[in-house]
Amino acid sequence: MIVIAGRIEIDPAQHEQAVSAAAAMSEASQREPGCRNYVISQELGRPGRFRIFEEWESQSALDAHFATAHLAEFERSLGALGVRSLGAELYEVASSRPLELPPHLQGGSSRDLAGESPRE
Repeated sequence: MIVIAGRIEIDPAQHEQAVSAAAAMSEASQREPGCRNYVISQELGRPGRFRIFEEWESQSALDAHFATAHLAEFERSLGALGVRSLGAELYEVASSRPLELPPHLQGGSSRDLAGESPRE
């Protein structure tokens, strides 16, 4: 499996246009063969800063993604958004498994995330 972790920083004044472009890109990418996950999300409290998280079944699926019309359109839209920085890392993952959360972070716990017992 291939994992991509990326980031984009744009002019905060262009935030709404970036959200629209990111939504279209994410939706189209999620429909591609070999795409397990494709998410573009805003960094909380930081307008204009976005994170990208992708999972691909193979390098060939990622290569096909790079040749899509929707990626070319997204790249064109970035030009109008005042990109300040853009980058990504590629990870080749040999295996994965669900993360076993500690008891205090599991749903249904008698304590909330702040460590306080629920009020009755």
